[in-house]
Amino acid sequence: MSGAYEAIVIGAGHNGLTCACYLARAGLKVLVLERYETYGGMTVSEELAAPGFLSDVHASGYLVAKLTPAPEELGLERHGLELITPNPNWAQVFPDGRAFTIGRDIEETSRSMATFSRADAGAWRVLYQRYLTAKPEIVAEMTSAPPSLSKEFAGKDAVDSYRFQFQSARTWVDETFQSPEMRYFFASCGLHGALAPDDALGANFAWLFAAAVQDVGVSIVKGGMHHVSGALAAELAAHSGEIRISSSVKRVDVEKGRATSVRLENGEKIALDGVIASNVDPRHLALDLLGEALVGEGIAGKIRRYDWGQSFFGIYLALDSPVTYRAGSDADQAGYVHIGGPSLDDLAETFAHARAGLLPKRPMIGVINEALLDPSRAPPGKGLMKFVVHFVPYRVTGDASGRIRATHWDDIKESYADAVIDMLSEEYLPGLRDRIIARSVQSPLDYERRIISAVHGTHQHGAFLPYQIGTMRPIPEFGSYRSPIRNLYLCGAGSHPGSGVTMAPGRNAAKVICGDLGLAFSGAP
Repeated sequence: MSGAYEAIVIGAGHNGLTCACYLARAGLKVLVLERYETYGGMTVSEELAAPGFLSDVHASGYLVAKLTPAPEELGLERHGLELITPNPNWAQVFPDGRAFTIGRDIEETSRSMATFSRADAGAWRVLYQRYLTAKPEIVAEMTSAPPSLSKEFAGKDAVDSYRFQFQSARTWVDETFQSPEMRYFFASCGLHGALAPDDALGANFAWLFAAAVQDVGVSIVKGGMHHVSGALAAELAAHSGEIRISSSVKRVDVEKGRATSVRLENGEKIALDGVIASNVDPRHLALDLLGEALVGEGIAGKIRRYDWGQSFFGIYLALDSPVTYRAGSDADQAGYVHIGGPSLDDLAETFAHARAGLLPKRPMIGVINEALLDPSRAPPGKGLMKFVVHFVPYRVTGDASGRIRATHWDDIKESYADAVIDMLSEEYLPGLRDRIIARSVQSPLDYERRIISAVHGTHQHGAFLPYQIGTMRPIPEFGSYRSPIRNLYLCGAGSHPGSGVTMAPGRNAAKVICGDLGLAFSGAP
């Protein structure tokens, strides 16, 4: 088809843009279609709380991408991406006013950890060295198509590897650390995979997450997370790729097992002479863009049973001045702060409440002090903080504290935000309540309304579960970036290695596509 695109990417989130960049570098004529009025997906920044106060709406921390080759290969720094990496990088504050911090140096971290337990500081040194030794293999696994189960668990250490990968965070921290505070902290790292202390996969995920924070540091993007997608868009344009915003795809046309074109909601048909890469969530791809008649009852049934994981609740506060932690200045300067209860059982209870449909009585909260870390986010002298509640129910049946009677998010979100802010003001951030100029509260329904791929107010494109990882992510028929449609691929967080700002699914999918097309895949400009 003369003039047809050789690659169409559906969805201009950061993984879709990453995939598009590599395909354009391989010489393909690439078009990216985005249904919303801006590109970026979950790497967007907006003045949510008030004019002049710029918050990262979804993703905030820039961490795992620094372990992958994509940012350097795509020249994102050359296209204006600038990172702020504070020291300390991470803090866990406790109700008694103490804090644990991860510094940019293992010695700093060990000193902080030793105030809780010298034995735990020694254990962390051993664990971190184990990570450094395994790092080349870890990065290779993250930036490649997932191995088959038979290959993954082959070799002399297969049994131990299998046990650790599927071990819960609770059993791991109980056998590894002595202090309740360090047990709590390391188990809480599993939150970033939406993993409760007693969930399978929690141990391995928590170890890798904490080690990555120690290794490369969690950064925030200067000027807002949208600069990640902006840099990717600039790289795509440099290789003649196109992005069309406000272009919602209604259907993928398929003939004789191959995608031949896409149809937009406005009726436009765009011809294809090549491949499609989908960055939308797996359910939207299978049931809406393809349809059950095409994918079959078996695949449709599996997608309908797909587990989305836990929902988020966000509070974005514009402040008349900065607010400091009762735990001290280290927490103020950290790139990310965890706030939670005093024990591991409190963390487990939060998940139990959310999974039972109850508003958690004492939720785990992640905090990004956006304006203190990046003064460009707010007017001079003002404060801007983002609070992410990990986790809440998508469908509310009650309130674990017994204070809130209604059950629809549109009716209760402000009241629940009040309860969270009261707890924060009384125990962790004195004066916070009195410093608020304006706020924006985002319930799981609000997140889902903002972007279709935030299913149930999540960010993962599917939960991390033993049957939704590796070659089985999202489902076996859509595993390893391929679909039953010969020239249609998946490039989003619903594929290995999953969610987070990593660029890995997009890069990995492009590598598979280039291999199938017989094109050279190269990170060279």
